[in-house]
Amino acid sequence: MIYSTPQEQSKRENMILAVVVIGTLMASIDSTIVLLAFPAITSALHSNISTIIWVILIYMIVVAVFSTQFGRVGDIYGRGKMFNLGFIIFTVASFLCGIAPADIILIGFRALQAIGGALISSNSSAIIADTFARNRIGRAYGFTSMSWNIGALLGILLGGIITTFIGYRYIFFINVPIGIVAVLLGLKYVTDSNKSNDTIDISGMILLGVSIALIAYSGINYASVGLNRLNVTLFSIGLITTAIFIIVDRKVKMPTINFQMFSNRVFRNSLFAALFQGLGFMGVTFLLIMYLQGVRGLSPYYASLILFPGYIVSGVLAPYMGRYSDKYGSGPIATLGIGFMVVGVLFYILFLNGSSPIYYVIIGTIITGLGGAMFWPSNNSAVMANVKGELRGAASGTLRLLSSLGLIGSFIIAFVAASSAVPRYLAFEIFAGTSKIIGGIGTEFVLGMRAAFIALTIMLIIAGFFSFTRGKENRHESLEKPSATK
Repeated sequence: MIYSTPQEQSKRENMILAVVVIGTLMASIDSTIVLLAFPAITSALHSNISTIIWVILIYMIVVAVFSTQFGRVGDIYGRGKMFNLGFIIFTVASFLCGIAPADIILIGFRALQAIGGALISSNSSAIIADTFARNRIGRAYGFTSMSWNIGALLGILLGGIITTFIGYRYIFFINVPIGIVAVLLGLKYVTDSNKSNDTIDISGMILLGVSIALIAYSGINYASVGLNRLNVTLFSIGLITTAIFIIVDRKVKMPTINFQMFSNRVFRNSLFAALFQGLGFMGVTFLLIMYLQGVRGLSPYYASLILFPGYIVSGVLAPYMGRYSDKYGSGPIATLGIGFMVVGVLFYILFLNGSSPIYYVIIGTIITGLGGAMFWPSNNSAVMANVKGELRGAASGTLRLLSSLGLIGSFIIAFVAASSAVPRYLAFEIFAGTSKIIGGIGTEFVLGMRAAFIALTIMLIIAGFFSFTRGKENRHESLEKPSATK
């Protein structure tokens, strides 16, 4: 539609941004909000940690599997429609998770909730790109990037507060009233302008989904039990399926992933930067949680409080950094952000040991939080500003896919490193806050953690390389004018 006044256009843009931020934040929070509720859920449902851990793992895998597909579906049937459908599914599934009477049923409803989350997150970036001009999307992505990336840790904090003072079922029930309000706002403001007559690449979607599911599951299984025939077989089949997908998808008219997008170096390098940043950064958070709970003896709730200041810094600064990326370009700001993350992890490598002052952790989180505020909005806006409108859903889904794979990969790195010093079952219990390290094994754990930090630093350096070499872009040269219709 044509807006009658600039004020009406601005109001509509702000409402769309608000709804997208709420959706992205909810989807991200629920990827980790169950962490501090593990002991309460295990007791209430008469289960065990090895089973309940799948309440979070199933969410990670499902979001990774469906992100690209749902972004492509949004390109065809309407991003607003798919986004709002995702909110409805997410809200209903949250209620069902809250009333689940058994662990297996809860895991099933979490998978359904993740489908809603994937619909939300895989279309949200494309909706922002549809709504805002290229020279103004950095600030918008500052808010959405902030909501996704700090939501994971915010989920840990909220999970601890709600579980401690109200009850674990309310970590799911809290989504219901928020979801209802968001659905109503979404149906009013988040409308479609991008429907097309294209067809869905069913074979490509199935092949990609199978390959991601197999690779993700094999990696998590390896982190859980070590190397065995099952995870080697699943990983090998996943790689073969990926190769088949690439061959098949290059030959179809409307592919699930349009590989022509990767001919744009800014787009391509920004995606790889997102992947390696995810691999390098989230594992640091996982290991710090285990360090604070297992080595320093803090409760899950207080451990999350120690990590929170850095994410406050990130949340406050991200919109401003996004605005600077609009003005000065995404490359320098995103690359400098990676640099701050590397410095923060190096600080842990050099100074963090079994008896270090706790405030050392806070210092590190503030440094890495500043880096995240610079990287996330700049890099995300670079991805979405360098792809044409009919491919924005696919691009948004691909970005979320690589971010999700980075999260899963970091989870694997963290637990493999932890299990090099302590038994795997103990590593999971430490992460869940149900066990602590006793005796000299704490020193061994810190050494293993330090080795993992080195590996994670290498991942971040690779991310910095892709970010630095992405090339220049001009946000004022539009690929096309954004359209807005009711």
